[in-house]
This record gives sequence, C-alpha cells and structure tokens, in this order.
Amino acid sequence: MNPHSFAVGMGQGASGFSGGVAEVNAERAANSSEQAENLIGIDEVQRSLNRSRASVYRYTNTDPRNLNPPFNPRKLNPEYRSDQKEPLMFHPNEVARFARDVLRIKEVTVEVLNSPSTATQQLLGSILEELRSIRELLDSNNISPTQLDARREQHEQSRPAA
Repeated sequence: MNPHSFAVGMGQGASGFSGGVAEVNAERAANSSEQAENLIGIDEVQRSLNRSRASVYRYTNTDPRNLNPPFNPRKLNPEYRSDQKEPLMFHPNEVARFARDVLRIKEVTVEVLNSPSTATQQLLGSILEELRSIRELLDSNNISPTQLDARREQHEQSRPAA
C-alpha cells in the first residue's frame, strides 16, 4: 500500500511516527493540555485513513457509560475528554499506530504542518514586539522605578485634569 500522511493544522515543523499513546487515562489527561494544538478531529482522521465517517466511529474506543475508557490496542483511542459533549480528538501518533497495527497499512508517516497565521496571532505578535521594544528602551536608559516616580512628579500638572 502507499504511505499515508496525517497532516495536522498546528504544530512545530514535521516529525515522523514515534510511538503510541499513553496507556493510562491519567497520563492522557496530563499530556492532552500540552499537546492540544496538535490533535486532529474526526474529519481529519476520516480523510487520513480514507475510510467513511461511520467506520471511523466504529473503530473508535468509546463507551456511553465511561467517558474515558481504558486504552484498547485494537481500537482508535481518542484523547482525554472532560465532558461527553466535547468532540473526539486524536493524537496523530495514535492514528498512525492504529493504521499500522490494526488496519495493517505498511508505511505510515505522521506529518505535522504549521497553520497559517491568524489575526489573533498577528496581533499578539505585534504586542510582544512592542513590549520587547519598551523593555529595550527601559534597559538602555537604566532608569530605576524610583527615578520614574521622580520624572512623573516633574511632569504633573499644577491642577488635576477634569
């Protein structure tokens, strides 16, 4: 079979398959917050595995009585969820493990791609740049906080603003 690539919307560069997922829910919970930006949804899994949405749901390790069932090596294990209404999210390495071990796809490649910059990311970047320039200006003038208070008193108006 042809190699399968799993493209993820956000991340830092590209990486190859490096193993499975945590086998204990506590470990999955701890890792989920750190790796939340690298998770993929059911639609991406469907496209990656070239399977129907219904079959992806059949493959998935879910249980209506248990929000986070224990790891099942024969199923596609979603990441830790805190609420039943949260969408199922999967780590790319788990999708690759499932494709290789269960679906018997011979060559599996996980590829993490950087997402295009959003307006929020651009705004945060410009704020960060402005804060850095303010820090450089303060450092270059060697102004201590007490000196700032003295300068502020020099520029105070004789009467307060209305």
